[in-house]
Amino acid sequence: MNGRTEPAQAETDATARPPLVRELLLVVGLFLVYKFGRQLATGHTAEAFRNADRVWDLERAVQLPGEGSVQNLLLHGDTLIRIANTYYATVHFPATAAFLIWLYLRRPTHYVWARRVLAAVTAAALVVHLTFPLAPPRMLAATGLIDTGQAYGPSVYGPPETDHLSNQFAAMPSLHFGWALMVAIGLIVATRSRWRWLWLLHPLLTLLVIVGTANHYWLDAIVATAMLGVALAVINLPQRTATTAGRGADKLVPAARDEEAVLVGAGR
Repeated sequence: MNGRTEPAQAETDATARPPLVRELLLVVGLFLVYKFGRQLATGHTAEAFRNADRVWDLERAVQLPGEGSVQNLLLHGDTLIRIANTYYATVHFPATAAFLIWLYLRRPTHYVWARRVLAAVTAAALVVHLTFPLAPPRMLAATGLIDTGQAYGPSVYGPPETDHLSNQFAAMPSLHFGWALMVAIGLIVATRSRWRWLWLLHPLLTLLVIVGTANHYWLDAIVATAMLGVALAVINLPQRTATTAGRGADKLVPAARDEEAVLVGAGR
């Protein structure tokens, strides 16, 4: 039975897998559009700090736990805070890229779905970055938090006034957390191992890191989660096309008939 279905599955995967060059151009193009769009939101310093005061006050009004409690946890040792800074600086993009590459090679149908979801969430985040510039908690004196990247290293950002590679006033939503949560959800959906739920440790660690290093507020992660939830509700996992399903059926039907004949014979 397995010998008869595996060729059909291989053909289905090959049919579902988009052309590699097109996907590379698409992903790189989307990334460049996002980076360029973020740059358009720079220069709104006063508005970013006003919004930061509003976010901080709102979090206290709804009694969210203080970000300082997480930072104090990480500051128990220099090694721990440096690990957190390194995680923030180095895991975000490579983990997401590895996730997409693995899906492309092993679960092409899931890859198309995940790429669409990530693109939708990133586009929505860009709109928020443009319309709601937000200074991160490490810049807001009222938080009492320190910039752990600058204090302990490694640091991702330079001084905002001289940093031309990133927009530091784009704290909400946190794509660090939104992408990490999508990586975990995507791997849970695409795999069947009983251990697959451990992938949720990635967004959990990311949440602790982005808050503890004072790069994001709790609300940044909450908004990212809401955006991802909407995207997942709207963008369904693609089903096999009629052509693909027909090809698979052609391979599977004879095996099913043989198996049915064996069962009937056994009944007699």
